[in-house]
Formats: sequence, C-alpha cells, structure tokens
Amino acid sequence: MNDKKCIVITGGNTGIGLATAANLSARGHSVIIACRDQNKARQAVESIRAKRPSADIEARTLDLASFESIRSFATQLLGDRPCIDVLINNAGAYPTRQQFTQEGFELQFGVNYLGHFLLTHLLLPALQVSGDARIVHLSSIMHHLGKIDESTFKGRKKYSGTAAYGQSKLANLLFSNALAKRLPTGITSNAVHPGGVDSDIYRELPTLAYKILRLFLISTKRAGAYVADMAVSPTWQGRNGEFKSAHGPLPVSRRGRDAALADELYEKSCELAGVAAI
Repeated sequence: MNDKKCIVITGGNTGIGLATAANLSARGHSVIIACRDQNKARQAVESIRAKRPSADIEARTLDLASFESIRSFATQLLGDRPCIDVLINNAGAYPTRQQFTQEGFELQFGVNYLGHFLLTHLLLPALQVSGDARIVHLSSIMHHLGKIDESTFKGRKKYSGTAAYGQSKLANLLFSNALAKRLPTGITSNAVHPGGVDSDIYRELPTLAYKILRLFLISTKRAGAYVADMAVSPTWQGRNGEFKSAHGPLPVSRRGRDAALADELYEKSCELAGVAAI
C-alpha cells in the first residue's frame, strides 16, 4: 500500500491488542507488538501470519513494570525505526492481589499508566519524524471509579483491584488530554474506551464471576477494529484530545475533564518517570 505506517502496540499478544494488530496487519501496515512474554508474542505473530503470510509484523520484548526494560526497548526501537507513525498504549494489568513494579509502584498504576507515560516520551522523537503521527491510549469507562491519590502510587494499605484499575484508567485519560495540549503539530493524542471486552484482562477473576461477566462482553475483534480505525483511518486525521467508545456516546467523569488535575498529574509523572516535560 502507498501509505504503509509503522505501528507500535504494547501488549499486542492477546485480547484487544492482538485483535488490533491483526486488523492493522491485514490493512498492510508494519506492526510491532511489544510484550513481556515472548512465547505468547511469538504465538501471536504466528497466528497472524497463518492468515496472512505476507504480514509485516514482529514482536519485541517490553516489560512495562521495569523502567530499565522500557528504556532498553525504546533505544533499540529508535535505532531500527527512526520514524514511528502510531503508538497504541494498550497493555494493561488487573491483578486481584496487590503487586509492584521493579521501581516499587503499585502494578496497575505502574504498568497501565506510568510505564506508558515513560514509553511515550521516549518515542516522541520518532513520532515527530512522521509528520502525521497518532497516539492512542486505552482508557475505560471505569475511569469514573478512579481518583488520583498520590499516596497510593506505591501501594495501598487496603488493596482494591477495582480502585487501582479505575485510577490507572483515569490517569490514562488525563495523560491523553495533557498530551493533546502539549504535543507539537503533526502528532495527535486520543483516548478510547473499547467497551466491555472479552479479553485476558479479567483472567484473575474467579471462574464463576468470569463466566457471568462474559455474557455482557463484546468481541475483541470489534474493539480492535475501532482502535485500528483511530490509528490509521482518514476519519481520525487531525482529531486531537478526544475520548470515544466503540459503544457510541460515552459519559466522561468530572475528574476526567479536569484540566488542572491533568496538568498536575503530568508534572508529577515527569518527576516519577525521570523525563522532561514537553
């Protein structure tokens, strides 16, 4: 195709990420799936190539729970791919028991949000080369349950997976909004609620709870197609600072619309991740 784009997707080995990677690959784009588990990543690549042998797709190692891994991934990627057209911050965790990143951050805050915060800043030089680059952040309607509480960034005395997840998804939305105001011309930032999706994000739920929940979930294929459109469709050309859903109209919380909160979190995150503000 004449407009072949280089697209990076975090967590592209399962769920929405895999469906998005398959969709974009089928459209003829060059896709890089960035995953911690390389066995699953290779299986994902093989599954896509089984349906499209000519697919331009590869897997690279990225552990969003480690700043060292994120920086190593970015350094190697920038060396090979000086121009990146799309970054899809998709990877996410939803543990039922409290866990931590290598830097000591609560896992959901660290992986779902802060790791992507750092990665995005490190890849900005390659995104700027594109001239028409897009950053897509996977948030959630669960951001309504989120509250930005600095005292919980490195753990909660009483852990609630739902509260931690809500905070991470609110942070994703606020980050997207903050970026939209700061990015140079030629790069856009938008967030998406992919819908209630049947994906591995719920893999740690009790078996019965998961079986019941699945009755109300949509397919990853449908969600992946929507995210893929945001990444490359002409209908998203130049659109910036939006938050949309595969299900249609989406209510946004008061905190999700709070520009001052977005700025405050952005500045604090720069400090935590060790990067300069845009």
